[in-house]
Amino acid sequence: MEFSLERIDDKVEFFESFSLEDLEKKIQVQIDNNRALMLHVHHVQHQVLTNEKTGRPYYSAVVHFKAK
Repeated sequence: MEFSLERIDDKVEFFESFSLEDLEKKIQVQIDNNRALMLHVHHVQHQVLTNEKTGRPYYSAVVHFKAK
């Protein structure tokens, strides 16, 4: 059995939720997890859409993590 230890330089993750608070919690959990990989937030892009049928907002975000 062989182990390969390679460093992750860039990582992009996508998040979605029906509440802004839940979306923020999901992102914060991944920020904490990625600190163990020595990755830090490089860029965040977010968007809000409204469901035409229900009128409820739908939140999504893309977070780019990058090694320092």
